[in-house]
Amino acid sequence: MAGSTTHLASIVAFGGFALAFVFGAVANRTNFCTMGAVSDVVNMGSWGRMRMWLLAIAVAILGSHALQLAGLIDLGQSYYVRPNFTWLSYVLGGFLFGVGMTLGSGCGSKTLVRMGGGSLKSLVVFTFLGIAAYMTLKGLFAIWRTTWIDPVAMDLAAPRQDLPTLISSWSGASLGPVELVVALVVAGALLAFVFKDREFRGSFDHVLGGVVVGLVVVGGWYVTGHLGFAENPDTLENTFFGTNSHTIESLSFVSPVAFTLELLMLWSDKSLGVTFGVAAVVGIVAGSFAYAMASRTFRWEGLAGPEDTANHVIGGILMGFGGVTALGCTIGQGITGLSTLALGSILTFGAIVAGSALTMKYQYWRITREA
Repeated sequence: MAGSTTHLASIVAFGGFALAFVFGAVANRTNFCTMGAVSDVVNMGSWGRMRMWLLAIAVAILGSHALQLAGLIDLGQSYYVRPNFTWLSYVLGGFLFGVGMTLGSGCGSKTLVRMGGGSLKSLVVFTFLGIAAYMTLKGLFAIWRTTWIDPVAMDLAAPRQDLPTLISSWSGASLGPVELVVALVVAGALLAFVFKDREFRGSFDHVLGGVVVGLVVVGGWYVTGHLGFAENPDTLENTFFGTNSHTIESLSFVSPVAFTLELLMLWSDKSLGVTFGVAAVVGIVAGSFAYAMASRTFRWEGLAGPEDTANHVIGGILMGFGGVTALGCTIGQGITGLSTLALGSILTFGAIVAGSALTMKYQYWRITREA
């Protein structure tokens, strides 16, 4: 019996690696970068990469709710839709993550993609992001988070915080039809905005990046929520195997970085193992590295000096703290969380964009002042 559950956890971990490998390769090729998307809009008025991000969200919403309505997964088990609406955690954590990803030259996923392409400065961000994330999960920062931030919450008077459940609870309508309509309306609006731009429609890489990243997130839900969901022979209860949260997960790159460092440091601890998230961290680096080598774009990249080093260290710390506090990053909340239509994910998405945009405005102000 124990062997069968171990085998199931291994399948989930391998699925995480394979999906993230594809993510890493495609993100490297298409320059999929959420910080870059915000930067393009703020500094150049270009919406190409932002539309790629929004396309990924739309694809993830449609795919995830198709699996949900087909009865293959239960998004209601995800921690993104928990009824406790910790609005301060979403706003503060998201904002700090946005500031951090701007200082660190990219979000958690972009850090891993850049590592695969030869960036040593991203290795610095990876290390400090992982340490700060672990401290926010279980260390000193966790005390601050659980004492002062997480308790600030709202009661939404509903069993979950996803939009279909909220609308169903407040209106009295049946959940199934509401979920179908809301998913189609939100995803349809995003797709209409994305594809109304002729230049975007003509960009193969932009369309490829958005579609593949969205489908990879859907694949993550299927792997952990369907393939990894089975009866536990010890408790005789249905259990999610192979995830750190012991529930349904998809891609996210903050807490899994912390768990990756933990596993590397405590490898002989038999209670630890390679989970979906840990395998995804390794997979995205491997996928990016494979593409960089195949395309001959692999280049070593170092830090430019003391200020550059400080920015990347601080950026990593802010992303680690902010990402755990907000329950996710630009991928974790910005695509995976949004695919559940969780209200907290929408709030976090806005806070991340705001934090990043304001940091860019401040950096531009400093440059013009010094000039």
